[in-house]
Amino acid sequence: MHTTTKETGDAAEELAQKYLIKLGYQILDTNWYFHHLELDIVAQDGDQLVIVEVKSCTGFRYEHPSEAVTNIKINRLIHAAEAYIYIHHLKIETRFDIITVIFYKDKFELEHFKDAFYPTL
Repeated sequence: MHTTTKETGDAAEELAQKYLIKLGYQILDTNWYFHHLELDIVAQDGDQLVIVEVKSCTGFRYEHPSEAVTNIKINRLIHAAEAYIYIHHLKIETRFDIITVIFYKDKFELEHFKDAFYPTL
């Protein structure tokens, strides 16, 4: 069992990366920072850039980990993604996914939400 929130988060991000690689995604960056903003996973799925936010928790909770992705968090992800695209001179369609990992005693449950939200114009 993971003892700290950081260990739980790190384990979830590792599982998410392995899952995406199995699906044929190319991982471009992990834990990419722009000032205080962070992108957990930046990947490419065919002709799309995919920004993946990973959320995790342990045990049985009332709240699903995806509920931790608030409007403020979404705005930060969009700003970080814009910076990533600008810095890397990318001209590619971008989508935002969320992967949640819930850890139980000796197993985990991973869910992938494609197009979890859309940046407002």
